Amino acid sequence: MRHDAIAVIDFGGQYAHLIATKVRRARVLAEIRQPEDPIEAFRSYKGIIISGSPALSSHGEDSAYNKWIYELGIPILGFCFGHQEIAKHYGGTVVHGGREWGNANFRIIKKGHPLFSGLGEIEQVFMSHFDSVASVGQGFEEYGTSFLSDEREAHRFAAIGSDTLRRYGFQFHPEVDDTVDGQTMIANFVLGICACRPTWTMERFLDDQIEAVRRQVGSESVFLLASGGVDSTVAARVLGMALGPGHLHLLHIDNGLMRKGESADVMAMFRQMGLDRNLHFVDASADFLGALGDEVDPEKKRRIIGDTFIAVFQREAARLGIERHLLGQGTIYPDTIETGGTKRADTIKTHHNRVPIIDRMVREGRVVEPLSELYKVEVRELGERLGIPREIVWRHPFPGPGLGVRLLCSDGAHDPAEVGKITPAAADVARPFGLGARALPVRSVGVKADLRSYEHPVMLFGDAPYEKVVEAAGEIFKKVPGVNRCLLNLSPAPPAATRPVRATMTRGRLEALREADHLVMDGLRRHGVYDGIWQCPTVFVPLEIDGKGRELCVIRPVYSERAMTAKPAPLPPALVAEFRESVLRLPGVSGLALDVTSKPPGTIEWE
Repeated sequence: MRHDAIAVIDFGGQYAHLIATKVRRARVLAEIRQPEDPIEAFRSYKGIIISGSPALSSHGEDSAYNKWIYELGIPILGFCFGHQEIAKHYGGTVVHGGREWGNANFRIIKKGHPLFSGLGEIEQVFMSHFDSVASVGQGFEEYGTSFLSDEREAHRFAAIGSDTLRRYGFQFHPEVDDTVDGQTMIANFVLGICACRPTWTMERFLDDQIEAVRRQVGSESVFLLASGGVDSTVAARVLGMALGPGHLHLLHIDNGLMRKGESADVMAMFRQMGLDRNLHFVDASADFLGALGDEVDPEKKRRIIGDTFIAVFQREAARLGIERHLLGQGTIYPDTIETGGTKRADTIKTHHNRVPIIDRMVREGRVVEPLSELYKVEVRELGERLGIPREIVWRHPFPGPGLGVRLLCSDGAHDPAEVGKITPAAADVARPFGLGARALPVRSVGVKADLRSYEHPVMLFGDAPYEKVVEAAGEIFKKVPGVNRCLLNLSPAPPAATRPVRATMTRGRLEALREADHLVMDGLRRHGVYDGIWQCPTVFVPLEIDGKGRELCVIRPVYSERAMTAKPAPLPPALVAEFRESVLRLPGVSGLALDVTSKPPGTIEWE
């Protein structure tokens, strides 16, 4: 059966494939296209959606794309950068200014328009941009404005359109879950304005992937790195269905960066699932710790871990006599996009399954990734359809580099002047919320307007309600440069003096973090909040506080669906009190904090 389809033009924004996912949620096929693709490639589509981008439309960046798409007689909808490019093409203006990050209110001016069918007059939307549309050309109308709490400070042209041309634009991102009714907006465009028939399903995706795997692998076999997470487990089941158990080998590598008892649990799980015919295990913790050595840079650590995975894989494949097998991976799309794996995507953080050696193997056709176009929620949906037990499908995501990206390292150096500028500015913003604030002399990875940031966290302290703490954090992100993360102090007293200490990846530090992580995971389950939270990393930051200890322990509970955006999740007061008792008693812990950062501007993992 031939499906109606939408082309999503990927300009390298963090959410391009998320757009395709939301289109598929409307049961319409979506395909990713590049901006330089020839016009013939677009003629068969029922509509086009133009993604966001790390480029600045106001500066003419990334403007040399195929503009013949605007001559096609099919509807086009742009998000963020795409919105700005549509405005410019038809005589409007775009300026560098009016930046907005995070949640905003969107007031619909063009009431009754098919794009907004089923929506209220004011909708919560998600913004992440530096540029703004300042005017529109002939034939275009202003469809809506955006504002935070005061409409007197509204941003104009948050939505624009021309029904005559069938060209539309949203400054916000309806594809992310923080735009509450974004799925409805996208479905209104796809099903209503583009008149697509809803015939695409997950069953069709599975059939297509099985066929694609068989076509790629042929008579060869696949050697899958099986971490035991939901991605690699679902990938193992799909590969097994496509190739048969005789053509699939599974390798679980204990890299020394696993959770407490993790490897034993993973091996037992694969045996229980009947995936043990060619199941292999290796303890390579000495390889990984030796390779990491004294490295402290987060990007270099990720690359080292990724390269070591491949070195161990190649060594074990040679030992088993299967070195000519293709490499199988449970890579999902966020791994690729955050690594800068599309033409224009900025590198937010390199995932272990997207280091250069694997990219080269991908180009050579030696890597099989049946889930690479999916997000976590879709992988889970597929896992349930394949009959994988719920406790496996819905376990919290655990990064491939494991605790390697949760145990921060440092050479102990920092810039007191930079931190000194941030602290008073953050304190001024936090004061009306009844909070104090102090910048910390460490850095973590974040993402702002589709670009990587490596900036400072701010510690908040005081007795304000959790909602006020989160609100204060949001204001700090908007008003204070150089900050991409906020923490709420959970220690008995606010920090008076902080000092980064030199720390590397050692077995002792890993064991301490493993124990803290175990306490946190056990507490979440006992208090009945584990299933409601997407993920809860426990992080050690090498920071001496008031002359005590050398590890600030940060707990990072978040709500999310696809990991491309996230909201901080509150914890029950009784559980917080329990953590104060248990975690602060661990040897070497200097303090305890709760990460209250949304994504963006902070990634879920700290590195």
